[in-house]
Amino acid sequence: MKPLTLSLSFLLLLELLHNPNLTLCLSPDGLSLLSLKSAIDDHPSSDGYSAFSDWNENDPTPCHWTGISCMNVTEFPDPRVVAIAISGKNLRGYIPSELGSLVYLRRLNLHNNNLYGSIPTQLFKATSLHSIFLNGNNLSGSLPPSICTLPRLQNLDLSKNSLSGSLFTGLNKCTQLQRLNLANNEISGEIPTGIWPELDNLMQLDLSSNKFNGPIPNDIGELKSLSGTLNLSYNHFSGSIPKSLGNLPVTVSFDLRNNNLSGEIPQTGSFVNQGPTAFLNNPLLCGFPLQRSCKNSAHNPPASQNSTPESDNNRNPGKGLSSGWIILISAADAAGVAVVGLIIVYIYWRKNDSGSCSCTGKGKLGGGGDGKRRLCSICYCCGCNVDVQRNEESEMEDREKGKGEGELVTMDKGFTFEIDELLKASAYVLGKSGLGIVYKVVLGNGVPVAVRRLGEGGQQRYKEFAAEVQAIARVKHPNIVKLRAYYWAPDEKLLISDFISNGNLTHAFRGRSGQPSTSLSWSTRLKIAKGVAQGLAYLHECSPRKFVHGEIKPSNILLDNQFQSYISDFGLTRLISITGNNPSTSGGFMGGALPYSKSIQTERTNNYQSPEARVPGNLPTQKWDVYSFGVVLLELLTGKSPELSPTTSTSVEIPDIVRWVRKGFEEENPLSDMVDPTLLQEVHAKKEVLAVFHVALACTEVDPEIRPRMKTVSENLERIGK
Repeated sequence: MKPLTLSLSFLLLLELLHNPNLTLCLSPDGLSLLSLKSAIDDHPSSDGYSAFSDWNENDPTPCHWTGISCMNVTEFPDPRVVAIAISGKNLRGYIPSELGSLVYLRRLNLHNNNLYGSIPTQLFKATSLHSIFLNGNNLSGSLPPSICTLPRLQNLDLSKNSLSGSLFTGLNKCTQLQRLNLANNEISGEIPTGIWPELDNLMQLDLSSNKFNGPIPNDIGELKSLSGTLNLSYNHFSGSIPKSLGNLPVTVSFDLRNNNLSGEIPQTGSFVNQGPTAFLNNPLLCGFPLQRSCKNSAHNPPASQNSTPESDNNRNPGKGLSSGWIILISAADAAGVAVVGLIIVYIYWRKNDSGSCSCTGKGKLGGGGDGKRRLCSICYCCGCNVDVQRNEESEMEDREKGKGEGELVTMDKGFTFEIDELLKASAYVLGKSGLGIVYKVVLGNGVPVAVRRLGEGGQQRYKEFAAEVQAIARVKHPNIVKLRAYYWAPDEKLLISDFISNGNLTHAFRGRSGQPSTSLSWSTRLKIAKGVAQGLAYLHECSPRKFVHGEIKPSNILLDNQFQSYISDFGLTRLISITGNNPSTSGGFMGGALPYSKSIQTERTNNYQSPEARVPGNLPTQKWDVYSFGVVLLELLTGKSPELSPTTSTSVEIPDIVRWVRKGFEEENPLSDMVDPTLLQEVHAKKEVLAVFHVALACTEVDPEIRPRMKTVSENLERIGK
């Protein structure tokens, strides 16, 4: 790569000599960016668009070029480049080392192109870099150890490339790292120990689909900030699964599929929450939640070669019985069953003949009109009290429903399937929360559905649960996720709804791996906001019960491939309270669910809640939803997360984003200081952006009485852009 770098610098020098005006016009940052343009074979895409069509060397600053974001810096008169975002443009070329001279560059996003060659070590001279997204290219070579010289590095996504070599031990110096994704490469060797305890801030780790071998390091269990999925699948890891992984937060899902792991799966801590999918295609693994008992497993340590058949029988007495003993035991069992049957027949005949039984209540044993007589006869002669005391007949029905085999109820006549089809289908964990675990399940007809597991409990309140689910199912609106069916059993409560294909609004903002999104144009954001407003207005004004959602936030706003928005998860808190149990028990659907406790809830504060919603004991109102929607609007406008201030002078907590925007309008700051920088190029949308800001500020008034109704909010948004 050095010859290429020298020749490129020489070409730039010639360009400056032949065009002296260039030195007078373009800023130093612009000159460094021209090296990227020169390193790329810029062929127009199928729509005739060139990624560098407006990169003009005669401009005084590159800040208006496509994919470039700038920021004013106090010690410099000209704005400096802080972000490069050119993704999915089919760029073919290499990454020039000159980008390392962009000392204020914070974000480099060149994912999903056709870049080749190695990652230049000179790039890491741009010491302000905190996010590098080079995934989906054809980069080769090893991961440069000097990458950890970046003091602010938080996000590193190099997945879907051709990187090789091993994982260097100096990775523990990336102490600020939050997301590390090296999936789908050719990195090999053992993962060194001593790395992970130093990475206190690491929230995502994906090393899947590489060539790692050897044991899984014990100290991975010390990643206390980890969330989402620990993905080590499709490698060559061997040995037993470290018990220390059970020390990871309960919100972490494991994906250890397709390795050479062996031994019994530990049953402590976070392991209790994992389904069988996490351990598939490890032939030597055994134990729960796999249907492979370690006692009967052929993969247990072999017996000593000196052992005799007699000693084997002593270790496992059940296997040493002769055929004569087996026949004798079977005959005795059959005789015992016959005697018990004769006694029951005799009791029934005697009591039936006397006709003196008096029972109250309805017996369900045996069904039919004489079920009452059968129940009475058996209980009378056994000396028990058959006076069934009930306040209401429905209480008996609810109890027996809770003891039954389970019932699948579909609420859409055109949507039918069998429960076995659901339970046996492969599942993919979409997310976990205090309201249960959600899976994507593909039915036999190829239709994907979302399945939420609510846990166990609530056997006595079946009718109440069914009535609540039916009320939710009657809510039908284009911007609300449709509930299709539910399953009720003593040890399982499932809700089956439509699967929305494009994730949620949180993913749209920051990607599933935390990477920024360039696809949310202003028109898309306005479309999302209008859809959510229409759905909420319907819930408040037109639904059968005038629902209050109570948890409006980006993770509960789902998107399809056309960025149509869908509100999800309304009514779940009520259903959880009816079941009377936390969705946290092990076993059951897909092998377990997320423990739900007050400690988990308090760790993840809902920063979209209204001030009055944070006061214990207050009942939810529709104005809670109005406020939460206003915070979502502000996030759509500014691109900032609504984090809470660490210290507040009052008992009422208000998200920083609300304070910041209100202060900006009070001080009459330029709109460009508050709006998401990626929207600044859409100059035509300035009036629309300003109008939505005013709607958001009205929604986030501290006094709930001043906030508008969602119907009014929806109508105001509909006028924008028309």
